[in-house]
This record gives sequence, C-alpha cells and structure tokens, in this order.
Amino acid sequence: METINVHVQGCYIDGEWKVSADKSRLIEVKNPADGSVLAYVPRTDKEEIDLAVKAARKAFVSKEWKTTKPYNRGKLLYKVAEIIRENKEELAKLETLNVGKPLAQSFADVEVAALYFEYYAGVADKILGETIPVQPGIIDFTVREPVGIVGHIIPWNYPLQITARSIAISIATGNTMVLKPAEDTPLTALKLVELLEPLGLPKGVINVVTGYGHEAGAALSSHPDINHITFVGSLETGKKIMESASKNIVPVTLELGGKSPQIVFADCNEEQALEWVLKAIVQNSGQTCTAGSRLVIEKSIKDHFIKKLVVAMEGLSIGPGLNNYDFGPIISQKQFNRIQKFIDLAKQEGIRVVSGGTRQMVKGCDDGYYLQPTILDDVPYDHLLAQEEIFGPVISVITFETEDEAIEIANSTQYGLSAGIWTQDISRAHRITDQLQCGQVFINHYGAGGGVAQPFGGYKKSGFGREKGLEALRNYTQLKNVALKFSE
Repeated sequence: METINVHVQGCYIDGEWKVSADKSRLIEVKNPADGSVLAYVPRTDKEEIDLAVKAARKAFVSKEWKTTKPYNRGKLLYKVAEIIRENKEELAKLETLNVGKPLAQSFADVEVAALYFEYYAGVADKILGETIPVQPGIIDFTVREPVGIVGHIIPWNYPLQITARSIAISIATGNTMVLKPAEDTPLTALKLVELLEPLGLPKGVINVVTGYGHEAGAALSSHPDINHITFVGSLETGKKIMESASKNIVPVTLELGGKSPQIVFADCNEEQALEWVLKAIVQNSGQTCTAGSRLVIEKSIKDHFIKKLVVAMEGLSIGPGLNNYDFGPIISQKQFNRIQKFIDLAKQEGIRVVSGGTRQMVKGCDDGYYLQPTILDDVPYDHLLAQEEIFGPVISVITFETEDEAIEIANSTQYGLSAGIWTQDISRAHRITDQLQCGQVFINHYGAGGGVAQPFGGYKKSGFGREKGLEALRNYTQLKNVALKFSE
C-alpha cells in the first residue's frame, strides 16, 4: 500500500473552510483496506450546524441567489460535470481509499456523479407549471418554487454519487443546502466542494459539515429552519430522522435499504442471470441498498445454478481497491462484525454455508476488513437471514416451485426497494411485476449504470419519496397556485 499524507480537513460553512481549534474534537477517517488513518475531520456540534443552516438561509433569501436565472444555474451545473471529469483520477482514487471499493467501481461512480450534474443542468430551466381551466374571466396557473434549505444526510457506501445527486438537484431547483456526509467516508464530498469553489457560487449556497450521525445528523434533522430532509441510510436511523422532522412539520425523503430478490426461473438465460446475480451481491462488497441479497430460484435448477455461482464467486480476487481487485474490504470493523454475526447465526442454526463465510487475510493488509463473499443455501423465507438487511456480501438462497410462491416469497419482507426477474416468458415477467411490492423492477438485467434518469425509491419500510429523474423534482420544489381575475 502506498504512503498517505494524513491531514486535517475542515468543514465548509458560508464559503469558508473551518477547523475547530479543539483538536480533541476531530474524527479519524480510515482506509478500510488496511486500517490506516487517511485524514481527520471536525466533529461538528449543534452550534456549528446552526451556523451552516443560517448561512444557507442567508444565501437563499439573498438577491444574488434569488435573481440567478435558471438557465445560468444550468450552465453552472454543466461546468461542474466538466470539472468532475477533469479530476476523475483524483476523485476515483480518493473514493477507493475511503470506501474500499475496487478502483474500476470508483471510476464508474465518478462518471455517474458527472451525469447527475449534466442531467439536472438540462432540467434547471424546464421546471414548469400548468394552467388550469377554472371559469371564464380567471386565469389559474401553478408555479413550482424551491422549498428553501435542504438538509442532506449522505450514506457511507456511495458518498461521491449521492453527494453529486444532492448538490445537482438542489442547485437546479434554486435551493440552498447543508450536506452532512457519513463520518466514515466524508473525503470525496469535501473534495467535490473544494473543486467547485472557483465557480463563484454565492456564499452559503453549499455548506458541508462533518460529524457523527447522533450529533451532527440529529442537530441537522431537528433544526427548525430546515425545510426538507433527504436521508439515505438504515431503517432505525430513518425513523429517528422522521420523528425529528415531524416536530417542525418538515417533509422528508427516505431511502432506507432493502432485501431485494433475484427471482430466477428455469427458462432464464442462465449465463446472463449468473453474471448479474453475482454482480448484484458483490458490488461494493455487498454494501449496496439494492444488493440482490435473496436468490429466489426455481427448485428444478437450483443445484445446478448454485454450483456455477460458487465457481464464479470463488474465482473472484480479493484485495485493496487501489490494486483493482474484483472484491474489496468491508467499510469498518463495526460493519464487518455485524455481517459476521449473521453468518455465525446461520452456522448455529444449521443453515448450510455453501461458499465463503470467513475472514480473508490479505498480505500487507492485516488490519483490513476482508470477508469472503458468502452463499447460504436453503434459507427458510421467513428466517431472519432472509428478512433482515445484512448489508454485506451474503446471499440467501430460497427455492420455489410455482409463480405464485415466487411472488409470495419476494413480497415477504418489510422492505420493498428493488427486484430482478429472470425469465424469457415476457407475459410472466409482466404478471410478476404487477404484483411485486417494490419501487424498481429489472427484467433480465439488474441495475443501469447509475440510472440518473430513473426514479428511485421504495415501498413499505424501504422509505418514500423518489430520488433521480424528473420525479425527484417534487421533493425539492413546492407548488403554488395563482388565480388571476381579469375584467370581461
């Protein structure tokens, strides 16, 4: 592993970088590949969150921001996309160092980040209202206005992508923001804002604060001057954020994870299904909200399919993301231990571990958090392992014999984020799609390279509201109706 120059990185509030004079209020940011310290960031508190929100409020009501034409906001977003691509090497490397994912995946994340800015650049001057026929002599119309100050709480698994998504749509819709990246992975969010500084945005339009969720995140979600909260993370934290926001009557957009099924029928294109079932559980070491963590497979092909999946999974190379191995480390010891507890539970209860399930030691990375990708066979559909989000490279295999049984199993969890269907019977695919309780369905593929134009969000306890695409504009704008009576 290469030597890293450890430094202190400040927060960005009201156009200035701020670091606490109290060195004890700093958080270590670690490299999950080897446990080394990459940087230190401020552990912000309630007072600093208040400063950031006040800066965002001042910017939002300023004449400078209010009179910025939508077209010019769009031009600015196009420039950001250019800047991201010009700095793709640095951003990808930083994302891999901080998150642990293979460098190839980080380069893909950098491109998706640029695409968010391009997509919402094109939208900025096309946020339209409607005219409504009411009665003669009255012109009735609607306008969409920015909601105000948006609080973004960013998860640790895709920090660059989701930071880009948050900034791009907030600027396109004329809002200002306070953004809190996860304490584990704040570095690319801070770097992106640093790259945007020369563009000359009014001070306070973008504010980035680092800190722990139970301190900085809680202060942000409960702040009375925030107008909307966007959160991506765990179900339990989402409940707390929703409760805090409700006290101020503040709307929230919640993306709270999933237990997504890959429904595989005997008539599938086997090679395609194998490829994507594997990718959907090992991408980012399974630390993905849409991870295909349940393989719901027709009984007649299960044994044959699993044998091939084991060969593919055990053929993956494991090591530091900077060396672009197929499979990188788990983000932290805390997350590693959580995943291991689920695997231990399977062993204790006699559920067969077909492949993986143990720690992988990597030369030169003794303090890295490497775990072999794991297949658990014949998991009862109502077992904890098939119901709870593990958020790691662990797939539970569940068999079915009839189409109705497959649908029942797929819908049996409290989550409803994504699903994959693998069949060459297009009528069957549509029948199942109609009955799946989830926000996104993929038929004979899984994922879409970031899918910036595709509305994304969940049913049930996977949350509500939608990010991505035009549908997300509803979260970041509020509707005003105007009725004008004219003389007849």
